[in-house]
Amino acid sequence: MGGRGASSGFSQKGNKYGSQYKPYFTKGNIAFVSKVSRQSESLMETMTKGRIYVVAGDRKLQKIVYFDSDGKRIKEINLDLAHLGMQPHTHHRYFHNENDGPEGATSLSESERKMVEKARRYWYDFLKNRK
Repeated sequence: MGGRGASSGFSQKGNKYGSQYKPYFTKGNIAFVSKVSRQSESLMETMTKGRIYVVAGDRKLQKIVYFDSDGKRIKEINLDLAHLGMQPHTHHRYFHNENDGPEGATSLSESERKMVEKARRYWYDFLKNRK
């Protein structure tokens, strides 16, 4: 798990792959992680094909990031920030607003809503069992 350039082993800023995020746990192809610092780069690439990362902070889920078979980010569901009154909402493609309409984001599809429910269930089970 890394920022931009994970497939090369280093980000564009020279950060080593895997140094920007720390793992909590993995369930299937869904990995739950947290930023190492506020300055951690966005998750843009991964070495695991088709991976889904769920980013958590302060015991709350912040975003769900989807990757394609080439390890490139394809969309991001933001859970903790509103966008034009939408919370949660989805941004599409590699860059944040690359394939979004003039509004810059979309409401969640049914499959995205199901993924959010699944991620929350896994996360709260993890927190409950961690005590």
